[in-house]
Amino acid sequence: MEYIEIKQLLEEKGQIQLLRFYDKLDDKEKSVLLNQIENIDWNSISPEEADEEGEIEPIEGVSCQEIRKNSEMFFKIGSEQLKSGKVAAVLLAGGQGTRLGSSLPKGMFDIGINATKYIFEFHIENLKKVCKDTNGKVPLLIMTSEKNDSVTREFFARHNYFGYPKEDIYFYVQDMAPATDFEGRVLLEEKGKIALSPNGNGGWFSSLVRAGLLDKMEERKVEWFNVFSVDNVLQHIADPLFVGATIANNCQCGSKVVKKTCPEEKVGVLCLKGGRPHVVEYYELSSEMANEKIDGELVYKYGVILNYLFNVNRLKEIASKNIPLHIVKKKVEYIDENGEKVIPERENAYKYETLILDLVRLMGQCLPYEVEREKEFAPVKNRTGVDSVDSARELLQKNGFSI
Repeated sequence: MEYIEIKQLLEEKGQIQLLRFYDKLDDKEKSVLLNQIENIDWNSISPEEADEEGEIEPIEGVSCQEIRKNSEMFFKIGSEQLKSGKVAAVLLAGGQGTRLGSSLPKGMFDIGINATKYIFEFHIENLKKVCKDTNGKVPLLIMTSEKNDSVTREFFARHNYFGYPKEDIYFYVQDMAPATDFEGRVLLEEKGKIALSPNGNGGWFSSLVRAGLLDKMEERKVEWFNVFSVDNVLQHIADPLFVGATIANNCQCGSKVVKKTCPEEKVGVLCLKGGRPHVVEYYELSSEMANEKIDGELVYKYGVILNYLFNVNRLKEIASKNIPLHIVKKKVEYIDENGEKVIPERENAYKYETLILDLVRLMGQCLPYEVEREKEFAPVKNRTGVDSVDSARELLQKNGFSI
């Protein structure tokens, strides 16, 4: 789009302030700013409330016992999908290791004790094992952020992709959403640069589509996306049992879950709300609901671990719908109307995020697939304490990993 078209668009949107310093920019800065404006998804700052009406109810899933009982059937169904190349893995890797004391992407953190062992490396080793066990071929899509994309790509290339086929790895950058003031005006971070932030983990699919990877995956006949977080070093990715169980139960979406350790555990709980799958935050459950038991077991027991399976065709059906936006108050540095840099002391802006749990809700159904916590859940969120480098190392060793 040319400058005149951009100006007209901003006038229509009531955002003409973005061109306030345009005449003072050099040609390169002008080009960057116009390109940013042209790529704004205006829906990303037009809040649409989530349709969350309805009564909260427990959801039926498959237990560890049921999975063991039907493992042969589930494995056969799932491994056929992997052999046919119908399952792709999507790694959400846009975060930094700040809370671990690192300025690098979290996946580049060395979690080894006696040897160098990166978080990314564990995920690749897991996928290699799955491909070997099933004779499968699993494309791996890695979603980075603008801040860590180049360093992540360089890291994988430097380590020869940890032995994974280079042609099966695809990188793409998560879309960004503008920050606004409390009146909805988009802020400038610099005179020629909009204040942007990642659009939340619910943006993994729209970002993938924008990057042209949906077309590439459809060319490869992919029918399922297994989406998982970089945090958990014990993730079982493209798990044929998980895939097989989801298909056998005629579901278009599945979620790996662990049983809550206690009613007070601070973890999102998969349940039903208004008859549709819904992830309820621990503080949203009343004390009575959180403590409710049947046969000695919590009724609301399924804690999510951010490992989801999505049917591609169903994702395409819901892609045309606006995913609800979650608005978060943040402190955002910006350029004021006089061109001065402002570093706020308190929250001064809104950031807009979409969440993967809303995609699960829009899918209309989701199979809770229970896994053993000590075998599949070792999140690395903190340097020490709960869900930390220390606890993850301990669980890795318990599971026979040499680190």
